[in-house]
Amino acid sequence: MHDELLTIGLTRVEASIYSCLIDLGKAQAGTISRKTGVHRRSVYDALERLIEKGLVSFIKENDERYYLPADPVRIKQIIDDKRDAIYRVLPALQAAYGEQKTKQETLFYRGLEGLKTIFEDQIAEGKTVHIIGAAKNAGDIMRFYLPHYTNKRVKQKIKLIAIYAGERRAHPIPYADVRYLPESYASPVSTNIYGDKIAIILWSHEPVAILIKNKEVAETYLKYFKLMYGMAKK
Repeated sequence: MHDELLTIGLTRVEASIYSCLIDLGKAQAGTISRKTGVHRRSVYDALERLIEKGLVSFIKENDERYYLPADPVRIKQIIDDKRDAIYRVLPALQAAYGEQKTKQETLFYRGLEGLKTIFEDQIAEGKTVHIIGAAKNAGDIMRFYLPHYTNKRVKQKIKLIAIYAGERRAHPIPYADVRYLPESYASPVSTNIYGDKIAIILWSHEPVAILIKNKEVAETYLKYFKLMYGMAKK
């Protein structure tokens, strides 16, 4: 029972004394000290704290002070009070956390599972995806996953606007607008811009990606995309 009482904020000494009083019903500090093995001075200090918490009271008989335990239902009241206090402060904490989280969030991913997380996030975001330097080997690296991604994207009408470098693709990409730049612009790194997020992906044998959530940064990358898009050809 001692350990359970610790969960409501009691110290081990307080829990021991309260349990002792529950067993005895009424006792003086000296008796409590002998029963619990707690030094008498510490017993007095703990009793004062328990009185403040409403778990112990006292009466005087023949000028002697006797301590009594409060009804254990008081424990539930303490728990309810703590819960209510948390609920009162929780909205402010969540608002502060959300504001900070919205300002900027940078995450790092490695491997195919990491890239899947980014592409699933694009589906969840539901915004047009702008790609600078779309990688031609992406289909080979993620050949088992990309068809599923494309099906979800098309089903949710999430448009892809991509800029490739080099030769034109042999097969068109569903629900996409693709333009091309000269081969000299080719790079193993591609940048995906969607909503307030930018995913910078290195398409290598073990892909690496950085996901940045920042509205101002996303807007800057989108301006850069539009500039390159204007230079590209259909």
